Amino acid sequence: MTFLQQYGITEPLLIILAIDLAIAIILLALMRYLQGWSIKVNSTKELAERDNFAFGISTAGAVAALGIVLTGAITGEAALSYTTEAIGMTAYGLFGLVLIKFGRYLHDKIALNEFPKNEEILKGNVSVAVVDAAAAIATAIIIRAVLMWAEDITVDTFIAIFSAFLVSQLILVLLTRLRENRYAKRNQDASMQQALKQGQTALAIRHSGYMIAMALSFNAASHFILYIPTAYLNNIFGWLIFSFVMLVLMSLVIALVKKLVLAGINLAEEVEKQHNIGIAAVEMAISIAVALILTALMA
Repeated sequence: MTFLQQYGITEPLLIILAIDLAIAIILLALMRYLQGWSIKVNSTKELAERDNFAFGISTAGAVAALGIVLTGAITGEAALSYTTEAIGMTAYGLFGLVLIKFGRYLHDKIALNEFPKNEEILKGNVSVAVVDAAAAIATAIIIRAVLMWAEDITVDTFIAIFSAFLVSQLILVLLTRLRENRYAKRNQDASMQQALKQGQTALAIRHSGYMIAMALSFNAASHFILYIPTAYLNNIFGWLIFSFVMLVLMSLVIALVKKLVLAGINLAEEVEKQHNIGIAAVEMAISIAVALILTALMA
């Protein structure tokens, strides 16, 4: 028995892993070029000639998002055949890529509906790019959770994945509206979206933290909702109810932890008026840390 066989690593498994890796590399490269094609620009020119940092951040978010989704498609187990593995990996990968692009489209048209996101990114608006990248990563975390929750490769599986995806986008929009309302109350009814358009990077970092935290807390639902392929309505309502509960719980805990960790600091003043990126980064870290802890407690 060889060293690899002692740990259950056989030649067929190595071939399957090589197939998964090859497909993943191709899809990651495809995502980079899709960033340019989708808004009708040359990605090489934007990244290397114009040195458009905003476009680079947006592209980085998209590539990272696809990588996260692909981890949900790679099982590390031997499939029935190499062809089956290649088809499954490609199907999940492409489906994930489509959902990421669709999620960003919904986020642009519904969540951030007061300005054209792509135009702002092409202008070099880093704040908008940070939120765009975070939205893509948040969507990917959710898609990965659903991929790990669902089983097999059937039409019912893809319906279940798409249903949970739609619920997650609804929760992301709800989160954005809640944050907008809080911002407006503290800033004489000013628009948070317009503040992002004006380049308030600190605000973008804080909001990104909330979106990624919400996505991480969404993971916990997969441990409580039983996957029944044909129970379409039960799947939707299960994800919807649990996600809403987690959103409320997460918001309460984050607010408490921020009061303790950042005691004596006027967060609204520092982030929204003085544009303190350092404070915003700490807020982002707190949001993500709380979400990770809540998810671990419920796993």
